[in-house]
Amino acid sequence: MIEAGEIRERGHWQGPADDTITLDEAQRHRRRMAMVSDGGIAFLLDLPEARLLVEGDAIALSDGRLVEVKAKPEPLLSVGGRDADHLLQIVWQIGNRHLPCQIRDGRILLRRDHVVADMLKGLGAHVHEVEAAFDPVGGAYAGGHHHGGHHHGHD
Repeated sequence: MIEAGEIRERGHWQGPADDTITLDEAQRHRRRMAMVSDGGIAFLLDLPEARLLVEGDAIALSDGRLVEVKAKPEPLLSVGGRDADHLLQIVWQIGNRHLPCQIRDGRILLRRDHVVADMLKGLGAHVHEVEAAFDPVGGAYAGGHHHGGHHHGHD
């Protein structure tokens, strides 16, 4: 089986990739796993430590080919507030519950959960269901600070 032990970070590799692999956020937290690219290339990902693969990274295969990582859209909540102060209060509530979230373009993205959605609506948040790629912010103790701290330390 072809092996892959190196990730070339987004923006640090050139040219067209030989193939792509489309994975949701949970599938992109990896260290060692048999994988199959979108075009059917079977390979063993075998990294020195677990890391979050992000859209635009390239997995370097032992035969010299590159497989570009694509983020698979998944069911999320898009959350907004009345103003910046309100949005900060909402972010605090989400962080207090240790919910992974992505903060982008004046909104918060988090995994779809009807209980959380009801709680946020109760706080006056604007909540909408969306399908989008999910790249949550890493925590203060995540370690490995790959791509802005996105690392959760599990396979």
